[in-house]
Amino acid sequence: MAYVKLYREELQHNFNYLNKLFKENGIKWGITTKLFCGNRDFLTEVINLGIGEVHDSRISNLRVIKEIDPDTLTIYIKPPPKDIVRDVVKYADISLNTELATLHELSDEAKRQKTTHKVIIMIEMGDLREGVMREDLINFYEKVFRLPGIEVVGLGTNLNCLHGVMPDGDKLIQLALYKQIIELRFKKKIPLVSGGTTVTIPLLLRNQLPIGVNHFRVGEALFFGKNLFTDGVIEGMSDRVLELYTQIIELSEKPMVPMGELGVNPQGQTSKISENDYGKTSYRAIIDIGVLDIQPNYLMPVDDDITITDASSDMLVLDVGANPKGYKVGDMIRFKLKYMGALGLMSSDYIEKRVSDKS
Repeated sequence: MAYVKLYREELQHNFNYLNKLFKENGIKWGITTKLFCGNRDFLTEVINLGIGEVHDSRISNLRVIKEIDPDTLTIYIKPPPKDIVRDVVKYADISLNTELATLHELSDEAKRQKTTHKVIIMIEMGDLREGVMREDLINFYEKVFRLPGIEVVGLGTNLNCLHGVMPDGDKLIQLALYKQIIELRFKKKIPLVSGGTTVTIPLLLRNQLPIGVNHFRVGEALFFGKNLFTDGVIEGMSDRVLELYTQIIELSEKPMVPMGELGVNPQGQTSKISENDYGKTSYRAIIDIGVLDIQPNYLMPVDDDITITDASSDMLVLDVGANPKGYKVGDMIRFKLKYMGALGLMSSDYIEKRVSDKS
């Protein structure tokens, strides 16, 4: 059976790197755990790091976090659907918001639960996902400040998540200036400018992050060491916190070119044949995962001698060339993962999840 393994030491290494970086720059941060899809074992590893603040986009995952450690600060990181407002107030200490109608619902629910719900208002800075339009911001905040049971603790933005708009100094300076404008206009203190995510870390490393940005929400950099500016790994971080282990279920020397008339496969694709491959053979290994579990382009074989040929619904074919490593049926093949691929694997009931001390 295929399984995803989390390496505790690699996770700790990346956490120490980021925690030191943020502390040196006076920045608060929390770990975005939506990748783990509520897996209790993996979430426990995150909480044991001592971060004290966890973010997620699924309220069921925040409920698990509160069950593991009620003292962990939880942040719901997308505008809440109205039908889960009760649970958002119960399990999320803070939520990110963009809609007045939803904030009214949160206000009413906070009163029912005899509590105060904290909110960060998200601002549209160009990526065209969630966010209040900047020209509406003053009017929006004026109405939110009037709501009982609601405490505004910050403003924030998301970049790069939809259209790939990258953060830069100008956009983040604007974000920090909006905080100052709102504080002066309404005589209110707003502690957080939540403008940092994994994509913003390279600006911090290059000393290009505006001083006013003081809060980061980080997942991909922690779990993959990712530098989204270069599509590489941040120097000093690890890209091996998570790996996929798969088992070889068939291994045979076969022709490199399919035999027969080619049509469209179940994925809607037509195979492309290289004339240079006619008459050649190679060893083809079939492993026990397929596109039901993960798209092949999200996988990176640890063994450089392996190339991915393609996949069907529940089998993936590898080309191991002349098989210099001597692979055989039953052997395990390891892969590093891209974020979206790991997300699919973590949400699958067919993939086992394990924790290990060492890679």
